[in-house]
Amino acid sequence: MKIFSNKSKRLHGLDHLRAIAILLVLIFHYGFGTPEWLDPIKRIGWTGVDLFFVLSGYLIGYQLMKEIKNTENIFFKRFYLKRFLRIIPAYLAVLAVYFSMPNLHEGSELPPLWRFLTFTQNFGLDTHHNNSFSHAWSLCIEEQFYLLLPVTLALIFWLKLRKFAPFVIIALVLLGFIFRFYSWNTYVQPFIDLGDRREIALGFVEHIYYPSYNRMDGLLTGLSIAALIIFKPKFNLFLEKYGNLILLFGIILLFAAYKICSNFISFSTAIFGLPLISFAYGVIVLAALSPSCWLYKIKSKSTLTIATLSYVIYLSHKQVFYLTKIAIENIGVEISGGWIFLISMIIAGLGGLILHLAVEKPFLRLRNILLKSSFPK
Repeated sequence: MKIFSNKSKRLHGLDHLRAIAILLVLIFHYGFGTPEWLDPIKRIGWTGVDLFFVLSGYLIGYQLMKEIKNTENIFFKRFYLKRFLRIIPAYLAVLAVYFSMPNLHEGSELPPLWRFLTFTQNFGLDTHHNNSFSHAWSLCIEEQFYLLLPVTLALIFWLKLRKFAPFVIIALVLLGFIFRFYSWNTYVQPFIDLGDRREIALGFVEHIYYPSYNRMDGLLTGLSIAALIIFKPKFNLFLEKYGNLILLFGIILLFAAYKICSNFISFSTAIFGLPLISFAYGVIVLAALSPSCWLYKIKSKSTLTIATLSYVIYLSHKQVFYLTKIAIENIGVEISGGWIFLISMIIAGLGGLILHLAVEKPFLRLRNILLKSSFPK
């Protein structure tokens, strides 16, 4: 299989998708002043997070399952060291800015600090009173995933339960349906009956959209892709041959999901739309891994740069948007113009670049040094 024949070969298709994911998030979070022609994208921009989940599920799952297949072991210390130095330094830097400069919040108050430090902010989040840095909810889910996945995979393989793994994934997906159905009927439907729009929105976001047990579909989809590629050689042959057809199928599925989720706060979005979006993005990720797909073949320095900065841009973009808009309004300029949107996007990118150069990159270098000294090949 050509996809992973060269360890140093960069998967450009995944860079393109990562760049698309962060752009979707930026457009969705920009708020007032987004150009009207971007409205169709803005309505579905929240799914950029789901694309990130699928990519994370695949990349982390592939790394761990490949290690198990080759060595029959997981090197926990190496894995957690890599994740810690990749995620935590930039996260703590942004968190320090939020808590040390309360007048620069893009929303209301912050949740308690311990919620951020324990990555439990996405449970019971009061979005009405504590919605600053609320986008860290997705990072909470990813960190919980990183914490539990290696242990879970190790147990499955050590106990020789690999043949049951697909049933575990299916069971978790079905549990997601059950949890979301329960959450809808408990926290949303009663307020629909009362006609309380504010509580409808809060119930949906706080009890369906944010909690980890409702949002595992993307990570499970990515994990399933990794398992297929590693343990099913015949599937790889199919993938290598039909990349563009797989991409077309993924786009069709995404369009169907778009229609189902046209009303974001709805029963159809909560129950069927969220998993369908994850599955659609999973099919598109599969296509991007195929050497026959144009996504795989095209190289772009622009998408490589955006993909490289996507994490730090995600962390900092809401505050950067807020400060940029405040600065523009203070000089007496309306923030509704398309050129203001473009300037804000560029500044968000620059903010991410500064965070990358000042914090992320130095700690990635430290990570490489520690890995070479502690885990020599």
